[in-house]
Amino acid sequence: MANQSAPKDIPAPSQSVPPAWLASRRLLLGPGPSPVPDSVLRAMSQPTVGHLDPEFLRLMDEIRGMLSQVLGARSGLATPISATGSAGMEAAIVNLVEPGDRVVIGIAGVFGGRMAEVARRAGARVETLEAAFGEPVDPQALADLARSGGGAKLIGIVHAETSTGVLQPLDGLADAAHEMEGLLLVDAVTSLGGVPLDVEATGLDALYSGTQKCLACPPGLAPVWFSERALARLRGRKQPVQSWYLDLSLIEGYWGAQRAYHHTAPINQLYGLHEALRLVLEEGLEARHHRHARNASALWAGLEALGLELPVARAHRLPPLTPVRLPNHLEDAPLRRALLERFHIEIGGGLGPWAGKAWRIGLMGAGSSPASIWQLLSALESLLSEAGHRVPGNPLAAAQAVLSAEGAFA
Repeated sequence: MANQSAPKDIPAPSQSVPPAWLASRRLLLGPGPSPVPDSVLRAMSQPTVGHLDPEFLRLMDEIRGMLSQVLGARSGLATPISATGSAGMEAAIVNLVEPGDRVVIGIAGVFGGRMAEVARRAGARVETLEAAFGEPVDPQALADLARSGGGAKLIGIVHAETSTGVLQPLDGLADAAHEMEGLLLVDAVTSLGGVPLDVEATGLDALYSGTQKCLACPPGLAPVWFSERALARLRGRKQPVQSWYLDLSLIEGYWGAQRAYHHTAPINQLYGLHEALRLVLEEGLEARHHRHARNASALWAGLEALGLELPVARAHRLPPLTPVRLPNHLEDAPLRRALLERFHIEIGGGLGPWAGKAWRIGLMGAGSSPASIWQLLSALESLLSEAGHRVPGNPLAAAQAVLSAEGAFA
């Protein structure tokens, strides 16, 4: 066969040609992903091995052990799902819900609504209790709704509502669920690793999260935990789990002692999670939670000094994620675009009723630091002044006062 030259519009490969695309350095202060420590990125660059390589199997066991420590789990099943946090939500629901089950879900924002929608698609009879946007669900009212109508198989609630920046009280929900032989499922996507949450002390039955928030790992994995009670529900199902890929009884066959092939695990992603969990435990959970709370308080003081409104009552604010209501004279998208293009800082826009009217600012994982606060407040002061907004105070001094009082100014 005669040699054929490559089409002229397709360049021949060359070792001297640089990559066509390189990611810019950004300070990620939105609702996720959060900044990733260099040691996590280095871990992910290690050589790829097979998903049944003995070295990797040991790493898997260490990941489960560390994840259990972060969760406060002394029993049950802790494992990362090979997909993002939304798949963790779906995995929890499709494994625990069968068609016809009555499921009661508290909705305090966009992600509570998504939980309810996934339960409907799993065939559940879903009833919801909705709170005003920016306010938590009343736990007692949710428990009363679940007790009515013959009880509920599952109560679902978002612990950290990323769309509103609300930290949801869980008081009494586990007791209510267990009284009717039901289960309590909690969304901890934005709280795990940043806000105190001990699954056994709180009485939870199932939890899902994501790696890209307070765990400071790239997106792509969804840590989940099932209590022994939840595992019994899974083993006693009358019908197979509707999703083969997310069937935890099959996934456990790979992560458990038998190591049965289920899917090819994202090897390098799990390298990163291993390092991220190591960093969490090295810092210590109590210290990490305090750091997130302390830095959030400093940010709140600085934002208020800028003359910006924080729409969530302080008692219900979520430290890793702060919503900011924009004055009518300020435009959302142009300011966020200028913040990204000129200062290389990313923050998020509002969702739901707050779309175009609010920002969402994340101080998560490695991004929760005084340095992040200084950079953001300085940039916002400049941009807001240029936009004609009157800045009534000194945002850096206000933030510094909070950190100095905590002995944390750096």
